[in-house]
Amino acid sequence: MSSPVKPPQDAVTLRRLRLGIGTVGIALPIVLTIGNGLTTGDFAPLDSISASYHTDMRDVFVGGMCAIGVFLICYRYRRVDDVLSSIAGTLAIAVAVFPAATGVPRAALTSTDVTIGRLHQVAAAALFVLLAVFCIFLFPQTDPTTPPTRRTRARNGVYRACGGIITAAIVLAVASNALPDSVRDTIKPLFWCEAVAVFAFGTAWLVKGEAMFSDSYDTDDRAGGAPVPDHDPAGGSTSATGATAGA
Repeated sequence: MSSPVKPPQDAVTLRRLRLGIGTVGIALPIVLTIGNGLTTGDFAPLDSISASYHTDMRDVFVGGMCAIGVFLICYRYRRVDDVLSSIAGTLAIAVAVFPAATGVPRAALTSTDVTIGRLHQVAAAALFVLLAVFCIFLFPQTDPTTPPTRRTRARNGVYRACGGIITAAIVLAVASNALPDSVRDTIKPLFWCEAVAVFAFGTAWLVKGEAMFSDSYDTDDRAGGAPVPDHDPAGGSTSATGATAGA
């Protein structure tokens, strides 16, 4: 029996980038929280994920965000994906290098700290909006000439659900500013909104990287039980002969 033909290197790289983005995204809030707990003895969540910059986990936070940023900048697919992923990657790096003002005593903040903190907030908000755009509008796109398989429909459902979760998390994070300081200090709403949004973002990218719901081993009633390749809008597939990783 001949060995299966490997997909071209570009398709393999594309899939690995998607898996890398998803894995780092999901792991980052967990690693930061556990790491901070181990170094301080306090496993309570910080005011926000970005507040990790002001802890012993700063290098992990900056490294993780820069890794996500580089992955996104290197990501190449359709033209619109290329542009938006490069913008998102730049924003992720900006989030890493412009520290948030959260987690710093207000009395210790200078005007420069406040300005940099606002840059951080703008970059973070824009990044989350773009991540929602990827999930809701870009990831679900499929080849219109090819009827979707069951797993394609499942993936598209996951993408849209993740996009909805990210959008809801953004709205709740903004709304949490209306809460009294004592309530915010107790329940840490910004941290939880960020964590949920990042988990949703990571999940969508893992699914896009075929870690789940891959068509590679799917069978479809239309094909009489034959394996159905994963088609993409550009006309490629991730089957044994495939060109480009798909939706």
